[in-house]
Amino acid sequence: MQASHLLLEEPIRLASILESSTPDELLDDSQILQLQFAFTTTGDPLSGQDRVDVKLSVAPAPPRDPSQPNPKNAFSSMTKIIGTLGPSSRDVETIEKLLNAGMSVARFDFSWGDSDFHQETLDNLKKAVRNTRKLCAVMFDTVGPELQIINKGEAPINLVVDEFVVLTPDATQQASSTTLPVNYPELASVVKPKDTIFVGQYLFTGSESTSVWLEVMEVQGPNVKCLVKNSATLTGTLFTAHAAGVPVGLPTLSDFDKEVISKWGVKNSIDFISLSYTRHAEDVRQARLHLSKLGDLYQTQIFAKIENIEGLKHFDEILKEADGIILSRGNLGIDLPPEKVFLFQKAALHKCNMAGKPAIVTRVVDSMTDTPRPTRAEATDVANAVLDGADGILLGAETLRGLYPVETITIVQKICAEAEKVFNQAVFFKKTVKAVGEPMAHLESIASSAVRAGTKVRASVIVVFTSSGRAAR
Repeated sequence: MQASHLLLEEPIRLASILESSTPDELLDDSQILQLQFAFTTTGDPLSGQDRVDVKLSVAPAPPRDPSQPNPKNAFSSMTKIIGTLGPSSRDVETIEKLLNAGMSVARFDFSWGDSDFHQETLDNLKKAVRNTRKLCAVMFDTVGPELQIINKGEAPINLVVDEFVVLTPDATQQASSTTLPVNYPELASVVKPKDTIFVGQYLFTGSESTSVWLEVMEVQGPNVKCLVKNSATLTGTLFTAHAAGVPVGLPTLSDFDKEVISKWGVKNSIDFISLSYTRHAEDVRQARLHLSKLGDLYQTQIFAKIENIEGLKHFDEILKEADGIILSRGNLGIDLPPEKVFLFQKAALHKCNMAGKPAIVTRVVDSMTDTPRPTRAEATDVANAVLDGADGILLGAETLRGLYPVETITIVQKICAEAEKVFNQAVFFKKTVKAVGEPMAHLESIASSAVRAGTKVRASVIVVFTSSGRAAR
């Protein structure tokens, strides 16, 4: 088990807990400086003997326009916050508030809504970015081999504990309290009695009234008869189903996903792909092969989403192929026993940190879908994710359809910033350098030297001159 990366000042001073979360060290407008760079080239560039002189000057910044965002808040936390845009967060005004609150990546989940719906949302995001002058990347979340239940009638479905419900591949059936049509014809051939199937929007815990645990009782031809383990009311047109520990024989990158990437993705030059239900390294290779055929997306990064036992078993090989990892604790939390979830998180984050691959954690403040404050356990969970080494926090239902999307981003950002204050970067840096080993690549050596110097002088930022972005990464 990896040791905690807390600061040397342990236990943490009680006074620091009682201080305001707003950093006192932020500069006021009169103290903000601007950096000016001047470049002078001498010699003959064609001969290869040219020299570039760089002159850096520091001067007071001009007075700030009150209508523009305050630069003091530009670097509120290093942990990136990914917000899923949807019905509760797709208008320009709300997106502007999300950006100002700390959202740096906008996620588009095509399990909900069509291309026109998401295009309108993305157009609003672009307007909000221009208005706030804050950069925001775009992440496309694939549907993949997701089991879905369609509620064509849109009427609420009441499921009562200890009653039976049948899962059927017959798409002509109307969803009801006794029948749920599922999009996987082979479900009856892969499940067995006593297996657990979970159904809900964004797969909540089953402790609330919007998701349900089902226990497989018997297989009846193509149908699966299940016992309802808790009372729930399913509302909406689409529900996700997850069969715990059961392999699903559907492609990771579906034909639907490929079509969306080829059209919507290319049109909007998406920055990231969240590859749902990644189970093997070959899944990442196939996705990259598809991107290679789309010239405009050659720089799009693939984040493998680990959501089931199969992906967990092949984690190391997936990590080598992917550009980053998303730890989907919702689905994986169903496959794993509760007492094993934290072990997976700590081990996976450590592996990502040592490999130099970004790691993102999901499902941290589910309760904020309906409430303006997280539970004490959730607040601690966010902080522990940062201390474990998470590079980003992904919010799903909380911002997609939640009642408090702006409040959610705001409070998660504050928790991340507080956790970063007590994260011992020096200790973490030494462990990372040791894991890289010697001899280092030239670029790795330059980057590590810059980080070492920045840590020693407690620099606020490291400015990197780069043409491809590789040096900065």
